[in-house]
Amino acid sequence: MIDRTLIRLNNLSVRLRRTRCRPEALLVLLSRCLQRSACDCKIVDGVANCRRCGKCVVAHVSKLAETTGVQVCMATGGRQAAARAARPDVKAIVAVACEKELRAGIFASLPKAVYAQTIEWPCGACKDTTVSFDLIERAVRWFLR
Repeated sequence: MIDRTLIRLNNLSVRLRRTRCRPEALLVLLSRCLQRSACDCKIVDGVANCRRCGKCVVAHVSKLAETTGVQVCMATGGRQAAARAARPDVKAIVAVACEKELRAGIFASLPKAVYAQTIEWPCGACKDTTVSFDLIERAVRWFLR
């Protein structure tokens, strides 16, 4: 409950700040659990390794990155995500993860603008999670407007 409220307030703050950035300065940070557990692709090494079968949101995000030029990273944990977000070439972040990870990531990434999008757990926590691709695309296009 507190995490959800914090995420909503953060996203409102990001929208009010009206941060804009170039595509190469925007990072789309995905949680590893968005990849289907049955998939044998090693996309943690790079989202470009995705076969784009369309059975998970990673294929759509990979295509979005190709067309817009934004950076995409699939993080296996909070430390890896924080390290990637702290890079000097990143100005803004669209983060997709569970509420707990998003809360920690928002604080770890300050003062950068982090638009946080929570995932859904149709198969339980940390396995075959999902998110609406439209929400991710809308956030990316908002930063690039």
